[in-house]
Amino acid sequence: MTATTKEDGAAARRSKILRAARWCFLNFGFAKTSFEDIAKRADLSRTLLYRIFKDKEDIFRAVFVDWLVSRHPAAKQAATAPGSSYERLLNVCRLMVLDPWADMVGAPMGREFFDACERIDPDIDAKHREVFLRCVSSILGDEASAEVFLLALDGLLADEPTTDVLEQRTRILAARFVPAPKAKGTRK
Repeated sequence: MTATTKEDGAAARRSKILRAARWCFLNFGFAKTSFEDIAKRADLSRTLLYRIFKDKEDIFRAVFVDWLVSRHPAAKQAATAPGSSYERLLNVCRLMVLDPWADMVGAPMGREFFDACERIDPDIDAKHREVFLRCVSSILGDEASAEVFLLALDGLLADEPTTDVLEQRTRILAARFVPAPKAKGTRK
């Protein structure tokens, strides 16, 4: 077996573990999720899990990084991609908020999952916020407007809306900051 094949297998196994762990944390909560739960869900031995992660906080941190930080390159690209400011802003919001929200909103322990992410690794949460702020700043043209936009977006999450409602609210909010493209065939 080549080194590349082993690395691919290890990466696939790690990805499988992180998906299983995220599911467990979202459905059982941090406190009630055990290594055994994650191992069963990933169809691996608990011993193998301990070889890869030292404890539950370590795996939780890895889930958080995989879930949010892995989105940063795509968000940075979306912020500078061709298209209207409105489309780029929506695409960044989709990557940084809407897609993660869709994972959380229907899960029994979704709110607890996000709160635990902030508590266990505030540096990753701060980095996510900073990247989001830079992406929005590059679209809106200044950091102050971007900060107001992000605060308003945070407010849209307060009542834990469905994904469709959050998408609709985000479109309305984005249109307040940058003009939405007019539909073809409409006049001023």
